[in-house]
Amino acid sequence: MTAGVITGFGAVTPLGVGADVLHDRAVAGESGLAGGVGRCAGFKPGDHLSRQQVRRTDRFTQLALVAAAEALDRAGWQTDDPPYPPERIACVIGCGLAGTSSFEAQREVLAGQGAEYVSPLMVPMMMGNAAAAHLSLRYGFQGESLCVASACASGAQAVGTGLRLLAAGAADAVLVGGAESATSDLIAASFRNAGALSPSGTSVPFDRDRDGFLLGEGAGVLLLETATGAAARGAPALGTVLGYGASSDAHHLTAPEPGGRRAAAAVTRALADAAVTPRDIAYVNAHGTGTVLNDQLECDALRLALGEALTTVPLSSSKSSLGHLLGAAGAVEAVATLQALRRATAPPTVGLRRPDERLGPLDLVRTARPLPPPQPGRPLIGLSTSFGFGGHNAALVLASPGTPPPAKGPR
Repeated sequence: MTAGVITGFGAVTPLGVGADVLHDRAVAGESGLAGGVGRCAGFKPGDHLSRQQVRRTDRFTQLALVAAAEALDRAGWQTDDPPYPPERIACVIGCGLAGTSSFEAQREVLAGQGAEYVSPLMVPMMMGNAAAAHLSLRYGFQGESLCVASACASGAQAVGTGLRLLAAGAADAVLVGGAESATSDLIAASFRNAGALSPSGTSVPFDRDRDGFLLGEGAGVLLLETATGAAARGAPALGTVLGYGASSDAHHLTAPEPGGRRAAAAVTRALADAAVTPRDIAYVNAHGTGTVLNDQLECDALRLALGEALTTVPLSSSKSSLGHLLGAAGAVEAVATLQALRRATAPPTVGLRRPDERLGPLDLVRTARPLPPPQPGRPLIGLSTSFGFGGHNAALVLASPGTPPPAKGPR
């Protein structure tokens, strides 16, 4: 499949507004979690958006709009004069739960004031496709726009879907990513009662005493172009999405498939799509939720897909500093992986003190780790994994900038 050249990227996370602060604070071992939740406390929508935009959008869409603006600015796009015909620019934004805060607020209006006071904006604010639709509206992009909804794999599968649009020749450029803001007491209660949320209020993936994840919010957006298109306009390649793989467990709505074979298949497909081997991987940004079962099965899956290479590749989880961003997680973690490759530094799993030996031999990153600097013709290559309720498995292979993607045969 055609690789997607990354010419822009942006993020809003509990670590701050911007993709650079995401990396800088992550490698410093800082956490954006406070009081058992990862909210984007430094994000004030009115600082970035008009009053009308704030009034007409749910917070998850606001996060996506600001992350996308950073991506387009980094790409050097004049937003009123994009370098491609508007009908050739697509938007694919994933989310898992969408506008839950808008729904919950209007539910209270209904109960307290009556049906005639419920906002007519509630549905267009809470609908899952709102972020993609608002990006299309704001910038006048007239290519295909859609929402990928596959729970916690949504963000990664949105990137993969955008890659396929480029490969099919259906678009010249695609804004891809994920956004989520679902940290309310109601959402937390559901995850808590499902046994997924950490009862201790701490989330340390791969630790012997891990007991679940913490909720977070945020957005990550990347601008993908074809190599030919980026070169034609003189845009520097900031990285590359080399490959994408996906699979389904076909096992259970919420429990992962025992043994991790289907999850491993997604990783194997992504490696094959990228035309790289397990030994080429310099860093793995794991899904790493921090639940006992999911961490074990993810490590089993990675061992099946990567073999002995797994024991020597640095591996960490961004959820230790961000919380679980649900439908945004895969996209934000793709940005985190890209930044690790670009800066040749792997962020740690924050708080990891006692690695769980039951997970098998792993090279877990506990403090920021320098990666081998990319050599001419040999970019740093990283792997990002995502898994979601419903049995959705997705993997992305990304590369640092400076070299063309490897040649691929037909597949």
